[in-house]
Order: sequence, then C-alpha cells, then structure tokens
Amino acid sequence: MLSANRIKLIQSLANKKYRQKYNLFIVEGIKNIKEFIYSDFTLSKIYTIEPIEILSEDKYVIISKKELNKISFLKNPSNALAIVEIPKPELKKIEGKQLVLESIQDPGNMGTLIRLADWFGIEQIICSEDTVDIFNPKVVQASMGSLARVNVVYTNLEIFFRDNQHLPIYATDMDGESIYQVELEQEVFLIMGNEGNGISDSIKNICSKTLSIPRFGEKKKTESLNVAMSAGIILGEFFSQKEKNERKN
Repeated sequence: MLSANRIKLIQSLANKKYRQKYNLFIVEGIKNIKEFIYSDFTLSKIYTIEPIEILSEDKYVIISKKELNKISFLKNPSNALAIVEIPKPELKKIEGKQLVLESIQDPGNMGTLIRLADWFGIEQIICSEDTVDIFNPKVVQASMGSLARVNVVYTNLEIFFRDNQHLPIYATDMDGESIYQVELEQEVFLIMGNEGNGISDSIKNICSKTLSIPRFGEKKKTESLNVAMSAGIILGEFFSQKEKNERKN
C-alpha cells in the first residue's frame, strides 16, 4: 500500500521545481517503462497493477487500480508508473546531424520532436535554456519512450554556436529557400524555433542557410505548420537527398 507521503512526493513531480529537488521524473505505461529499463537511465521504483514479464517480482510493487489513479498524471491512467532518476546532463560529441530547438514551449511538440529525432537516428538534441523541460510528464508521455535513446541538453545557444563553428547552421523560416530546391549538407545544426515567434534574430543572424517548406495548396489558407510537423518534413528531405546521393555513388 502506498503511504500518503509517497503519494504526495509522486504528485509533486508534476512540478519542475520538485523534479529538480528530488532529481526524479515519472514514466507511465509498461510499454514506455520497458524502453527505460533497457536504457542507461536508473529506475528508482516501479508501481504496477499487473506483473511485468521481463522483470523479477522484486523489481516492482503491485498496487491497486485506485492507488494508481492517485499517482498517475494521465486522464486515463495506464497499467504502470515508474519513478526514474534524472541523469546528469552531458553534451556528447558534436558530429553528424544535430537538431537544435530554440524556445519550444509546448510539451506535446517537444515530445514529438524527440520521437522524430529517434526515428531519423539523431542521437542528440540541443535546446535553448528556456525550452520546455523534457522531464515534464506531458513531454515524457508524448515522446513514447524515445527519450530513453535521445540525449537532450540545455545551453545558451549563442555561446554554444560561438564555441562550435565546425558545422553549418541551418535555420527554418517562412521566407527561407525551399528545401526542395537546395542541396542539403548532411552534417549540420538544424534549428527549429518557437511555435509563435520562430527563431530569434540573434540566432538567425549567425545561420549559414535559411530553409522553408513551400506551400502547394491552391487556396493557401493555412498560415503555418506545427513545429514538429515542419521538423518531420525537413528531416525527411534531408534523408531523401542522402539516399539519392548514396545511390548515385
């Protein structure tokens, strides 16, 4: 049975201040939890309403559905909840394609961007310091386990780019060059900006190329694309060009 103090601690992890205080975050659903079991993350405790086949019984605690409802952050709670330790952030080697996020605020977008990075084999995302916390429960849920495989670090982007000038910097903007009409380099920093304001001028000014997704609809009533949707289209074109070039060679 879960104690009142334990329930209170778990519920407090919805707040970034307490995630940082206790150095813990929440992962929900056995499917998502399994991704973290097989990762470098350390799981502090697992609560579940049913046995987890891949684990011995001493690795989790069986609780009631009622208890799970008390600690879950979901409207429709899943079958399990894990408390996971937040690892020490560590910038890995800068090589290949690096996804850079500036001032992303929506947790759903952030989670989807992490999934996209994982899908396209991008192992690291570099975020501005004001980007939404990746351990926000909504981000973790939207990432669908991909957070276990993608390294995410937060930093001052202006200082970061000043210290890392070995790769070209691609910005995304409505007024940029069409992604279908430019040759895309494969080792780059690709920056996606804030949902409402895009990329800041200070960052845009140091970019070597600005890209856009042309709109083909005849009525042209759609003003813009969701940032995660845009990232998916642009990354898809990067890898499309890469495969075409590899076939030629």
